[in-house]
Amino acid sequence: MGSADDGNSSYGRKAFKRSKSHFADRVTADGRDGWPVEAGRYRLVVSRACPWASRAVISRRLLGLEDALSMAIADPIQDDRSWRFTLDPDDRDPVLGIRYLSEAYDKRESDYPGGVSVPALVDVPSGKLVTNDYQQLTLDLATEWTALHRDGAPDLYPRALRDDIDSVMADVYEDVNNGVYRAGFATGQEEYEEACAGVFRRLDLLTSRLAGQRYLVGDTITEADIRLFTTLVRFDAVYHGHFKCNRWKLAENEVLWAYVRDLYQTPGFGDTVDFDHIKRHYYQVHTGINPTGIVPLGPDLAGWLTPHHREELGGRPFGDGTPPGPPPPQEQVPARGRP
Repeated sequence: MGSADDGNSSYGRKAFKRSKSHFADRVTADGRDGWPVEAGRYRLVVSRACPWASRAVISRRLLGLEDALSMAIADPIQDDRSWRFTLDPDDRDPVLGIRYLSEAYDKRESDYPGGVSVPALVDVPSGKLVTNDYQQLTLDLATEWTALHRDGAPDLYPRALRDDIDSVMADVYEDVNNGVYRAGFATGQEEYEEACAGVFRRLDLLTSRLAGQRYLVGDTITEADIRLFTTLVRFDAVYHGHFKCNRWKLAENEVLWAYVRDLYQTPGFGDTVDFDHIKRHYYQVHTGINPTGIVPLGPDLAGWLTPHHREELGGRPFGDGTPPGPPPPQEQVPARGRP
């Protein structure tokens, strides 16, 4: 998720097209792109507001990479200069020493297309951006960073299930992850209706799939669940109202509401979610859609902690692994962002 080319007021006023990640280098075990996996070398820059960045936050937690890969959390309210570190002392990231994420992009290349987006992996010694390829980043955390995984880390991208996982993720990306944006940033009625219909058509199909199985693919949590979760957890808070995806609320869909609560209550998922950051980002940054910048009070978050009963479907959340421990104190979500 990046800053709009013409600033925040352009959201909803020009055709929406998600740009491909311009920086697609990979950090790998063999370092074939020049970036070897190495503890302490890289910094993951995220926004808790952004669903694309939140995938990486969850993966890092589940795999136990906190000590090996440090994390910077940007202010949910970006300005026209990009994501900024105004949550930190002196408005600077304490490790990279920069005020704006764009500074790491500029060190890598000038006049790059596509804007400044999170998640971003930055090389700490040089201060240069390595990658902003949100689609590949989490797959690499699961498969290339294995030497640094915690004991008991789950296999989020099991080899035997990759074809199924890839297929599910492709449909979810097109219709749900990106579909809500195409609806929310539509500039015409027909464009909006087509995108919104696609969102709910896919949610209906996912409802059928998840009615009889606890997780999307196989009987454990995989990358596919992470990618669906980061959209569903934002659905009632921002996509239903702000993006006009309002055929029904997620809380009105018995299956999907139970599924997303099951994941939310699983260590590594809900403990990364900051509803305060999510709501303030969408309602205050997208001034082309919400010119007053008023952030709604609802929805009530208490329901996220209610019993979901999905364990009756079986499944083993972490497979042969174990849940992650609690998040480090400096990474805990403040009380105002939690139920």
